[in-house]
Amino acid sequence: MKTTIHRADSRGFANHGWLQSSHTFSFAGYYNPDRIHFGALRVLNDDTVKGGMGFGAHPHDNMEIVSIPLSGALEHRDTTGRHKIINQNDVQIMSAGTGIEHSEFNASKTDPVKFLQIWLFPKKRDIAPRYDQQTFEPADRHNRLQTVVAPEGSSEGLPINQDAWFSLGNFDEGQSFNYTPKKAGNGLYLFVISGTVSAGGENLGPRDAIAVEDYSQLDVVTSEDAALLLMDLPMLA
Repeated sequence: MKTTIHRADSRGFANHGWLQSSHTFSFAGYYNPDRIHFGALRVLNDDTVKGGMGFGAHPHDNMEIVSIPLSGALEHRDTTGRHKIINQNDVQIMSAGTGIEHSEFNASKTDPVKFLQIWLFPKKRDIAPRYDQQTFEPADRHNRLQTVVAPEGSSEGLPINQDAWFSLGNFDEGQSFNYTPKKAGNGLYLFVISGTVSAGGENLGPRDAIAVEDYSQLDVVTSEDAALLLMDLPMLA
């Protein structure tokens, strides 16, 4: 098993006043040749947007984009005609495909919104752009993993154009579980949203992460209440 630790304070950081963003991987003005991507995972941004502010209309193509609000709500518009509010406990996925333009604004004029913005390289290029969104009950991830994103054709989670699975879990102190890859050869990226855990024998705190490849099982133990995001994804060259 090969593991790489990404500490919260090792991420790139940008403070634009209205936006504060921590970049796990090279993005915009942050460049680290050792942090370009992990397999299919290209971007993991930890964003806080002030009330009434947001990202104006901008284009994407051939990227799978997942947004997970941690608190507050996002207002989304795109060139497919979608106009949606994405709340805490919602997950949004957008397949940019041949090209799509969208905007994301804080749905509140006063309160900040905190969310994870995640990009994956697609399995198939140049598909028709599409959008999906779903609310996931937090009770269904108490002391267990809840699948929120899965490959097209799966029976659970939002469909993604990639052999990838995203799972959320809220675990009490002292809980443990073993994670095995959903597909042979896939790697795992475990991101600690809050709390502290031991994963693969490494102690991780809030916003720390462990990247795992060439593994058959990862053992995770919570040393205090913890919220986790696990991304099971192909290891691309």
